Amino acid sequence: MSFFGRGSRNQRTFRPKKSAPSGNKLKRHIDATLGSGNLREAVRLPIGEDLNEWLAVNTVDFFNQVNILYGTLMEFCTPATCPTMSAGPNYEYRWADGAKIKRPIEVSAPKYVEYLMDWIETQLDEETIFPQKLGAPFPPNFRDVVKTIFKRLFRVYAHIYHSHFQMIVKLEEEAHLNTCFKHFTLFTLEFRLIDRSELAPLNELIEPIILGY
Repeated sequence: MSFFGRGSRNQRTFRPKKSAPSGNKLKRHIDATLGSGNLREAVRLPIGEDLNEWLAVNTVDFFNQVNILYGTLMEFCTPATCPTMSAGPNYEYRWADGAKIKRPIEVSAPKYVEYLMDWIETQLDEETIFPQKLGAPFPPNFRDVVKTIFKRLFRVYAHIYHSHFQMIVKLEEEAHLNTCFKHFTLFTLEFRLIDRSELAPLNELIEPIILGY
């Protein structure tokens, strides 16, 4: 699972891509710093900027990245090939959203991702949680919502690496996957968005990132 590989060619998405508020200078900052190739610089809160705004625009970006990555695997990640949402033999994820599905249920990996993307879209489209107008107030529980989104997006990465990495290599998507995951991991470390215990399924990949952080 090297962080070095070939480039990306397939840009199909699982869900329509979401957009940050128009004219958002933070989005332009992300694009500019990512273009420099410095991922550590790309995740840091720009001086003088609002933390919640930074978390919001990056949450949209990471949602879109996972959309693209999972979109390349949709025909290979099926209820038959992936009857449970797992990350290797020791980790299985069940779905609950606290509203429509209050008790965790066992579902296939594609069904889990479908539920997850629907749930995240609902959060992103709710203006009381993710305000569309710059400067609008964020709710008191905003960071908790963001942490839950990141925790669940991590599970998609964990499933991809454990169940579909060979297909990723075959599709020549490994460089794109590894870069996206490194960016995602650096961001979660910078703002402490995921408990270390949740990261255990991909410790082999995460430890080198932490050592270099």
